[in-house]
Amino acid sequence: MQHRDALISDLPAIIEIYNSTVPGRMVTADTEPVSLESRLQWFHEHGPHKHPLWVVEKEETIAGWLSFQPFYGRPAYSATAELSIYIDERYRRHGFGRYLIQQAMEEAPRLGLRTLLGFIFAHNQPSVQLFQAYGFQQWGHLPKVAELDGVERDLLIYGLRICP
Repeated sequence: MQHRDALISDLPAIIEIYNSTVPGRMVTADTEPVSLESRLQWFHEHGPHKHPLWVVEKEETIAGWLSFQPFYGRPAYSATAELSIYIDERYRRHGFGRYLIQQAMEEAPRLGLRTLLGFIFAHNQPSVQLFQAYGFQQWGHLPKVAELDGVERDLLIYGLRICP
């Protein structure tokens, strides 16, 4: 497997993968699909030298993506990033998520990152298990902070310190 920095031409596929997770109510707190226009600024906030947005492909089709998001938006947190991983439903359980998280951990020092975080709904056990498999530990539990279709959901914060 290989990943690369996302191109603006990849944005429709990135959004399609993201929007495919909305109805399942397990991965994102968005309750309606997002538009390409609404994600343009988000796309341009990523760059290969600090907070990359990667895609991973299978036979020239984008199978998934990973983004590094700044944490809390203040300078004191500049060495911390939140990871978001989204895999096309056709390619789940094929190792793409594992590959992307491993690459993120390996690239973190080059990006000046010492702490990686994952914000995961407690009922999203596949993502919880993925992060745990790579040594992330539960650092926080925010009970009933989200409501999806009338059901209150817990948010877990998983963290990992990366040694430079």
